[in-house]
Amino acid sequence: MEQVLASIITIGDELLIGQVVDTNSAWMAQELNKAGIWLKRRVAVGDNKQEIINALDDQSRDTQIILITGGLGPTADDITKPVLNNYFGGKMVVDENVLAHVKYLFEQVYRRPITDRNMKQAEVPDVCTVLHNARGSAPGMWFEKDGKVFVSLPGVPHEMKGLMTTEVLPRLQQRFTMPFISHRTLLTAGVGESYIADHIQSWEEALPAHFKLAYLPNYGMVRLRITGSGTDKAQLDKELDTEFDKLKILVKHWMVIDEDLPLNMVVGKLLKEQGKTMCTAESCTGGYIAHIITSVPGSSAYYKGSIVSYANEVKENVLKVSPQTLQTTGAVSEETVRQMVQGALVTLNTDYALATSGIMGPDGGTAEKPVGMVWVAVGNREKVVTQLFNFRFDRMRNIEMTANNSLNLLRKFIAEQG
Repeated sequence: MEQVLASIITIGDELLIGQVVDTNSAWMAQELNKAGIWLKRRVAVGDNKQEIINALDDQSRDTQIILITGGLGPTADDITKPVLNNYFGGKMVVDENVLAHVKYLFEQVYRRPITDRNMKQAEVPDVCTVLHNARGSAPGMWFEKDGKVFVSLPGVPHEMKGLMTTEVLPRLQQRFTMPFISHRTLLTAGVGESYIADHIQSWEEALPAHFKLAYLPNYGMVRLRITGSGTDKAQLDKELDTEFDKLKILVKHWMVIDEDLPLNMVVGKLLKEQGKTMCTAESCTGGYIAHIITSVPGSSAYYKGSIVSYANEVKENVLKVSPQTLQTTGAVSEETVRQMVQGALVTLNTDYALATSGIMGPDGGTAEKPVGMVWVAVGNREKVVTQLFNFRFDRMRNIEMTANNSLNLLRKFIAEQG
């Protein structure tokens, strides 16, 4: 079966200058892949008529589906709709359903006056199929030309996701016959991708032609994802499971989990399985680890809170770190993070605690304690484990590396206790 290929064109000067980060394409690519559609290319263009036309021409040469986001707003710089109207040889007409929806939004939801500019959102090319945008005023638009499908969607992520889920993906699955695409993913820690690649080279080279292995490194972790495609889903899943089992054996010493889960969710899963709780005592990470943990829905079941003890007086007064420890070994020391864990366990009354103290940079380092030096401790009432890390990056990346390595240290400690 021939693979169905798609392209994504994102439109907006703000994307080109970095003022807005394009998260739409990543989400769309994931959803297309789940539906059996392979994304061949992602292209960003500015609010320029000729650039948009060039992109439409280029992407339609070798992909069957072209998804377009952005430029559908009511202001003068939003030119996508008139460009598409000219490109497909249409004329602008008022869609009564869209008009009624726009009036409803402004009168009943937004509760503010509707302007002529807002009403123009109901104007669409007469050569498109209008897609209802339940979450906003700009409708989606479906065009077909020379056997290719072009879909224009709002750039607002919340609106785009709603349209993709309720309108676009179901229509694409009806319009095209697509192969099944399946993945198996595991997470490793403590070893680099090049070392893993050398270690599993023979296995990787023997993979079937319709399988592909991807290495996805991120902050000291490496995800390994096997992707397979085929016409028989049961047979494909069986083959994938066989190869995945081989891979798990090969990387068992570094494997964190054999699911496509980030580390914060892995830790949460372990805690829920044990019926235990945790807290954090953060100095150099300034609450970043708490943010990562609480970004998971339902984390209140196992996470009680954090003490951001950035100043030594907070370490002393709240976490009960000994003044003598701070004077003799300093805030960035094994003794300090050990006492931070012990104090957090008592103050926040949890089963486990994690503590960090280090020098994130760019200033503050010394010959003895350079920028990037971090002490981490994890533990419970019976035992505390510490580890020293030395990172070499900028401030934000040092914080992110500290967070990931701290959570991994906690993961191992919880797993051992369990």
